[in-house]
Amino acid sequence: MQSVNVLSKEVFEMARKMPDIMPEMFIALEEYDKTRKLKKWGNKLRVNFTIDPTVYRSFREYCQKRGYKMSTLVEKAIKDLLRATAANI
Repeated sequence: MQSVNVLSKEVFEMARKMPDIMPEMFIALEEYDKTRKLKKWGNKLRVNFTIDPTVYRSFREYCQKRGYKMSTLVEKAIKDLLRATAANI
């Protein structure tokens, strides 16, 4: 196994970029410094959009019967669409 020199310039530069790459983690750590309680932070984003009520009810029923989370299937469908679109470009 290869060891990493934590004092190297590359590691230092990567560490300097981390707050820009993952600000949620550093915000949570700042909150911990103030309150001594570490809140959960997620890597998900809450979105809001409208959908036909009939489609919603059918989809909800489909997910409930099969034990799926609606958001998981929506996210998968979006990823599949983006992957297919990228392949056709």
